[in-house]
Amino acid sequence: MELEQLILHVEALIFSSQQPITQVELIELISNVIEEQIHGDRIALAVETIREKYDTPHYPFGLVSSGGGYQFLTKSVYHQTIMQLNGDKYIKKLSAAAMETLSIIAYKQPVTKAEIEFIRGVSADYSIQKLLEKELIIIAGRNEEAIGKPLIYATSKHFMDYLGINSPHELPKLKEVANMEIVLPTDAADAVPEQEQQMAIGDDGLLKTMEQ
Repeated sequence: MELEQLILHVEALIFSSQQPITQVELIELISNVIEEQIHGDRIALAVETIREKYDTPHYPFGLVSSGGGYQFLTKSVYHQTIMQLNGDKYIKKLSAAAMETLSIIAYKQPVTKAEIEFIRGVSADYSIQKLLEKELIIIAGRNEEAIGKPLIYATSKHFMDYLGINSPHELPKLKEVANMEIVLPTDAADAVPEQEQQMAIGDDGLLKTMEQ
């Protein structure tokens, strides 16, 4: 298959997929259609060509590597515009407590509940449960060396998809996370109201909550 045609097949698959689509999936799906073995280097070239095509001011979206695959995402400059489609009543931010817990898990993973509570100084049961419900974190196993073999937590693929990264090693700098806002549909948001709070970086380099 000529590169021009391959690019169109790759672009169509990435555009149609609801989740990030991997190079292996692209090779398999395209090979099934054209009955020809497609090599990874040709897929990589096609993907890079598509990326360059949309990496211009003429398009409001672009091709990004995310969650181990590729997907089209709207550029951040249009975030506020797109949020208007559903209206503010359908959007709610993660609570400050949940953001603190999520930050600790993201940068300390794998981590136990006791370790999270030691850092925060308060119970993390509610925040952990909410983050599990939102599928932002997962139970990654147990700490076999600790007494009682407690559960350990890590960030999920859904969390990496949200940030547009492929692994925890690509997480933004901690000071950038302090200004980060994660918004979710209301039906997945915390139901318990909290005081207005702001995030700050403590002397230990971890996120702290400060009541306004």
